[in-house]
Amino acid sequence: MKIFTSHLKPGAAPVVVREGFSAPAAIFGFLWLLWHRAWIAAALLFATFVIVAKLGDLMQSPALPLGLIVLQGMFGRDLVRWNLARVGYRQGPVVLAANDDSALARLVTERADLFPNLAETLA
Repeated sequence: MKIFTSHLKPGAAPVVVREGFSAPAAIFGFLWLLWHRAWIAAALLFATFVIVAKLGDLMQSPALPLGLIVLQGMFGRDLVRWNLARVGYRQGPVVLAANDDSALARLVTERADLFPNLAETLA
């Protein structure tokens, strides 16, 4: 079972975000953030990588870029949550499920009181 946080916004479909380390975020970095529509976070991460690349000429150590890769894997999902809060979503209940689809289904079936107009929202 995996842990998901739910994010709710009136008039919008609920969103679930998994907790924990994200290997795709570590590998793909700012592209992963763009895929998840976290534009500001993606731009800041790209700018950070440009700065690190410029510093890499001064320091011939791979520690700084590798550290940044690990950090983006650790905090990538937190950046997605931050972006959801920035666009008006509020954090809802925590959900345990096998994957994000079952987490969303479980949230909707067990907490139907949170979604009085869900059929209109999804239509």
